[in-house]
Amino acid sequence: MKLDDICAAWAPRLLSVLRIISALVILQYGLTKLFGFPYSEDLSFQPAFSLYWDAAIFEFVGGTLLLIGVFTRYAAFVLSGETAAAYFIDHAPHGFFPMLNDGDLPVMFSFVFLFIAAAGAGPWSVDALLKKK
Repeated sequence: MKLDDICAAWAPRLLSVLRIISALVILQYGLTKLFGFPYSEDLSFQPAFSLYWDAAIFEFVGGTLLLIGVFTRYAAFVLSGETAAAYFIDHAPHGFFPMLNDGDLPVMFSFVFLFIAAAGAGPWSVDALLKKK
């Protein structure tokens, strides 16, 4: 078997893995802002209806939807916009380069979620199960 054939066979599964891991990482931001778990001195327990709290709702709901792979394209598209907004609101004012303004994570999240919105959930998802029926 050639490497191209192996990669082609595993690409859809790795899309599911990328979706699940990205969901778990963004979900922890929503959880810490809303519930203080895992605890972060800077982010835990944001005031209700503040900008960070609003972001936490998107991260919690969107992360949960992505994790199970339901409404994946919609959730990923919204999270792509949310993380892009996080970059421009919270990081870009501190300088142009993401490495220097600590904005590299929101930039990566934004493009990973945009890719997932375009590519879909992958085979290990509720969306894939519903598509089969």
